Amino acid sequence: MAPPLKDGHGVAGGAVRILVSASPGERRVALLRDGALDEAYVERAPRAGEVGDLHIGRIAARAPAISGAFVLLEGGASGFLPDAAGGAGVPEGTYLPVRVTRPAQGGKGPRLSAKDVPAGLPRAGPPRLVERGPDAALRLAAEHPDAAIEASGAPEVARLRGALGAARVRAVAEAFDGEVDAAFESLSDPVVALGGGARLIIQPTAALVAMDVDSGPAEPAAANAAAIVQGVRQAGLRHLAGVILLDAAGGSAASRAALLPALRRAASGDTRLRVLGVTGSGLLEMVRTRVHPPLHEILGQPPSALTLGLRALRQALREAAAAPGARPVLRAHPVVAAALRNHPEALRDYAAGATHPISLLEDPGVVPGEERIEGLA
Repeated sequence: MAPPLKDGHGVAGGAVRILVSASPGERRVALLRDGALDEAYVERAPRAGEVGDLHIGRIAARAPAISGAFVLLEGGASGFLPDAAGGAGVPEGTYLPVRVTRPAQGGKGPRLSAKDVPAGLPRAGPPRLVERGPDAALRLAAEHPDAAIEASGAPEVARLRGALGAARVRAVAEAFDGEVDAAFESLSDPVVALGGGARLIIQPTAALVAMDVDSGPAEPAAANAAAIVQGVRQAGLRHLAGVILLDAAGGSAASRAALLPALRRAASGDTRLRVLGVTGSGLLEMVRTRVHPPLHEILGQPPSALTLGLRALRQALREAAAAPGARPVLRAHPVVAAALRNHPEALRDYAAGATHPISLLEDPGVVPGEERIEGLA
């Protein structure tokens, strides 16, 4: 069960720190405000179709019924350009620069905009990626120009210093301390403790995100008050999007309308979250705009085999630093070992950061999530 995290999401002001932890196969980025986790990002290669990516695309088909056009991108991918975002009146076959404003989701291509693109770009084919948009660390650095930045991993430090200047980026052995590391791990846990034995259970589905309040031994009123704060907070930290339904503890459908003022106050700090009201069955309904992929799509919920494997590689690299002459072995369930082999960049990252590469040993007797690192003693 995830512990209740410090309340901080969406709070204006306060001392801001940006932490960047690069490890084999992924980059984790945290924004702390007054010591509390306020934003969390996990990025893995390849970062295709991310927000901010700039493309030269071709108008493949006008779609007047939905007020836009489908745009052919590099590699045969297709995105959607709304008329209101610069697609109005652009004829089929036209090449034009477009920027990704929302990543692909659920089988649908990315949302595009032809506004706010650099002048002078060639309007000729073929469709191609011109430049990547900024990753989380660079976005946060731009949004918080006075924030201190701490990064671990020599290549990551060099990359950030090249983009932001050496003076702004401080190299540290471990960007994440135990508390931040545990907070990130908790973001793939569907259960969030609310205090007094109450729990908030978060279940993303293909159509919506369900949040259920289990008051347990706690008073329902207290559990609901805590769930409203944590529900909004978790929606932001996890980048939840689309329809979100909160099933409060106790009370009739009509009485739950009394919870709306508190929900609206809690949601006021999240510009992407809108409170719609109470459904006929008494569920508190919200909708949140999708900008970045929800963390459950990256991490899995429960954690995917790849997430478990990358966690083990991260730990192995830490332990190998204390035993540089050792030749470590990662003993893992076959599904975890296969996930790592299917992402060879993670194993290459490990080898680049260690004296010796790590060997994978498949063991069906190892429970996924209980991987063992051997050969370091």
